[in-house]
Amino acid sequence: MPIGRYKVAILADIATVKSLRALVVLAALCAFAPYGFATARVVPLPRPRPVEISPAPSAQEATPEEPPAPSACRLRLTAELAIAPSLPALAGPGECAVDDVVRLEAVRLADKTQVAVTPSAILRCSFAEAIVHWVRDDVVPAVRSLGGALRSVDNYAAYDCRGRNRIIGAKLSEHGKANALDVRSFKLANGTVVELTDPTVAKDFRERLRKDTCARFSTVLGPGSDGYHENHVHVDLAERAGGHRMCQWDVLEPGDEAAQVPLPRPRPAGSVYARPGTRSLLTPPRFSAYIAHQPKAKPWRRFAISPSATSKPWSTPTPTSRRCAKRVR
Repeated sequence: MPIGRYKVAILADIATVKSLRALVVLAALCAFAPYGFATARVVPLPRPRPVEISPAPSAQEATPEEPPAPSACRLRLTAELAIAPSLPALAGPGECAVDDVVRLEAVRLADKTQVAVTPSAILRCSFAEAIVHWVRDDVVPAVRSLGGALRSVDNYAAYDCRGRNRIIGAKLSEHGKANALDVRSFKLANGTVVELTDPTVAKDFRERLRKDTCARFSTVLGPGSDGYHENHVHVDLAERAGGHRMCQWDVLEPGDEAAQVPLPRPRPAGSVYARPGTRSLLTPPRFSAYIAHQPKAKPWRRFAISPSATSKPWSTPTPTSRRCAKRVR
């Protein structure tokens, strides 16, 4: 069917309108494009993600710290000399905190035999080394004179954080520094127990052991020292000014035990109980005269100083039954 003149004109107008609309849209896009780009430039970017921190490993997963290098003493105290495993540092107040500690279980002799320390002693390494050489070089040869072989050493006391002689408030004992050992007896291979403070044990053996022990240790305390070491011997390596050493160990014989009973200190010369007829500057003259001239009487008869004696320092005290007092010249 042929298209009319008017319809062709309408179609041409529609095409023109569509073209114009497309041009308007395109112009609008071109006009707003710079604003869109500028806006895109100022948009804030997200913050960078923080570095992820790995969680701390648990106590079980944590790698153990490397143990400290062994001390020179630990290197010298080998398995050929003693069974003395190392222990962690001892925690304690003040000087009771000790490093380089071992547990001395036994001493090994040159012939590969062992001398047990019963019970095991907790000591600082340097002192344990001294005990090992004391047993090997001094005790074993001395015990041979008794006709037996040494098998064990009785550990009476080792490390113990306390005051001297267990007195509260006293100066710290060397036991509190793991620097002392108390020995009560030795046990021989035949079962004999040799007590170091037993007067019935051979005196030559005890004197020889005392001499060697005092030469090796800076402190040796036994019977006759202070009343606290009558049944054992204490040894330590205490450091003192001028290298002072202390050796107080009386080698007793049977019957000498009574001599160890401490006697009271003598009274001073100026005591009120001084010899009759004597007087001291520490004693008041009036009371001294009373002691010197007190008449002998029965124990239950009492005497008193007369009133005149209190005002005259050189008057003689008399019984209350008398009326006067004589002058002392």
